[in-house]
Amino acid sequence: MRIRLDPWPVDTQSGQLSLHAFNGEAIDIETPRWAAIAPRDIPQRLKRVYVVDGKPRMEARLLIEDDQGQSSFAGYGAFVAGAVDLCPHGSRPAELKDVRVQRVLAHGANMQLSPVQLSPRNPHTGQLEYRPSGFPADRDEATAPAAHIQALMLEAEQQLSHGLASSVPFDEDDDREVLSALTIQDGTLRGRNLGGAVVGCVKTLHTMYIDPGRMELLARLKPGERTPILHLRYGHNQFTRFSWYVRLCEAPFHLHPLAGVMRLEMYAPEEPDFLPPIVRAVANVSGTLLCRLAGQAHKDPRAPQNLIPTAALETAMGRSMGDLNLVTRRIRAHIAAELGAAVLGGVA
Repeated sequence: MRIRLDPWPVDTQSGQLSLHAFNGEAIDIETPRWAAIAPRDIPQRLKRVYVVDGKPRMEARLLIEDDQGQSSFAGYGAFVAGAVDLCPHGSRPAELKDVRVQRVLAHGANMQLSPVQLSPRNPHTGQLEYRPSGFPADRDEATAPAAHIQALMLEAEQQLSHGLASSVPFDEDDDREVLSALTIQDGTLRGRNLGGAVVGCVKTLHTMYIDPGRMELLARLKPGERTPILHLRYGHNQFTRFSWYVRLCEAPFHLHPLAGVMRLEMYAPEEPDFLPPIVRAVANVSGTLLCRLAGQAHKDPRAPQNLIPTAALETAMGRSMGDLNLVTRRIRAHIAAELGAAVLGGVA
């Protein structure tokens, strides 16, 4: 019997490895030869790399009623979508970009609500303002506010990622490889393609996109090497992605052999017979770039897949939202004051 460890700690949401079956088709788009591809040097024309991530947070669950008698599940919540702006050649310090909290009052459709301001007890704790944002009427259930805040965060993350990156031409006659700005987005790509050079970095290996015979190559990859690019066609014609695997570090002997492997993905057109040159260019430099940005095990329990800029961004986003206990106390004090004033007004 041989026992190997999953590298991620047991208090994370899930392990790094699970490998469920893929309900779709993986098509060889770059080459039919399934073999390791060596990393390339980062070209001088690539001037900026942005690492983008988002963070949602429910701050209070509510049941509200508007002046017309409409009631709904609701919630006070916050979200942040921010970026780290870095030079892939190391010629300037990395900088945080657009790490600004947005607060919302998530509520059911067709309710007439005004923004809610929670005034601080002293000027040092800041003012909290929650803008109303309605979710669809058919989702008026207890979990809907949190899901709506998550969706708003993903949309903000999407807009930020594509707004920062170079454009990707999907025209087969356009063979340009103009890659000056690349966005690395934490997690799988969601939503519609907005045309930017955005690569999703999937830290966990929860779906088996390739057959067991091809999985062997992932264990044999050397740091920086990648697999050929695949065209993933999901079931029910949902969406398509270009995808490949990269190894960030050698797997220690006591961990499972896929430890240190990350799956990357980019948006793809529906036609599976065309690989935009800029996608190949991103794949070619991905190993070199990500090995430089990989987390260190003594600093981050999700290393190496949780990139150093991502960990820094997570800390900055948490700081921007403020201490949850303090925010919760202010929400309770605000609601108590509002109800108290209403009761006194009714007595008068």
